[in-house]
Amino acid sequence: MTITSITPSPEPCAEAGWHARQYHLDHPVDRPLVEALRPLGSLLLLDKLRQPFFKIESHHYMVKGILGDTSLRVAVHRDHEAETQRIIQLIQQHHA
Repeated sequence: MTITSITPSPEPCAEAGWHARQYHLDHPVDRPLVEALRPLGSLLLLDKLRQPFFKIESHHYMVKGILGDTSLRVAVHRDHEAETQRIIQLIQQHHA
């Protein structure tokens, strides 16, 4: 899967020392991608909802999105921005 662009998130969170960005993808988010991201932290997957939602949390970052959308929201604490490289690698290794 390819990240086509990264833009500032429409949901602000900078006041708490966090930065959020939307990762726009070339394919919709699917369950196998969520499973590929699972090693990043604790997973909450509500896949029985009309709009299936997931959130992966760690101490320094959070990844969340809706299955079927073509973007993910990634929030990371400003002191740990380098950890986004692992998130990017896992997304790029996933084959849609």
